[in-house]
Amino acid sequence: MMKILVCISNVPDTTTKITFTDNNTQFNTNGVQFILNPYDEIALARAIELTDGGKGSVTVINVGEVNTEATIRKALAIGATDAVRINAKPHDAWYVAYQVAEHIKANPFDLILTGRESIDYNGSKVAGMLGELLDIPSVSIIKKLDVTDAEATVEREIEGGKEVITIPFPFVAGCAEGVAEPKIPNMRGIMSARTKPLAVVEPVEVQTLSEIISYETPAPRGQVNLVSADDPAKLVELLHTQARVI
Repeated sequence: MMKILVCISNVPDTTTKITFTDNNTQFNTNGVQFILNPYDEIALARAIELTDGGKGSVTVINVGEVNTEATIRKALAIGATDAVRINAKPHDAWYVAYQVAEHIKANPFDLILTGRESIDYNGSKVAGMLGELLDIPSVSIIKKLDVTDAEATVEREIEGGKEVITIPFPFVAGCAEGVAEPKIPNMRGIMSARTKPLAVVEPVEVQTLSEIISYETPAPRGQVNLVSADDPAKLVELLHTQARVI
């Protein structure tokens, strides 16, 4: 039976209005709706498909404080077998990867899946870091994942085409669109999620390698100039005098 671990993140909803506090050094969580990272949902959906029918188990793991448990329970409702929450604030990708790797060293898995990135920081770092920390293969931004008893086949998009790779177990993969369709929890799943195991473990000490100095919001969008299709000379003038690209 295959044992799959899916790393999940608790992220602000995509419609959230982003603001900061403490002199722009902290993300303001007041009134923010948090969700399961959409790319992690794709990874979770494929893990459930691969283990459907008693072919294995799916564990989800999250580095987060108690406020992330609603998101973890959603993952359980979608179909994960059990869950682990490492009881710590996720400072950065290095911190998250180190905590997860230490858990995996004590609790081995055949396959470790992540989303291609989290939609809050968009770093795409955790999958690669996990591979290095565990000394196993890792492949990022995959579009397809198929497995046999001995190995897996993944597809990645590359410039001008696609790359097909066969990988022995265990390995880490960062999943993107196309790997699977996200699943919607049904009532049975929601009810069973209440009683599925959710283990809380304390973090290990990790060397701090980065620090957020401050956040900045993007500059507001400028005014749009509409130019008639019958007046290309005006367009050239604006590109030269205002946009300064020619």
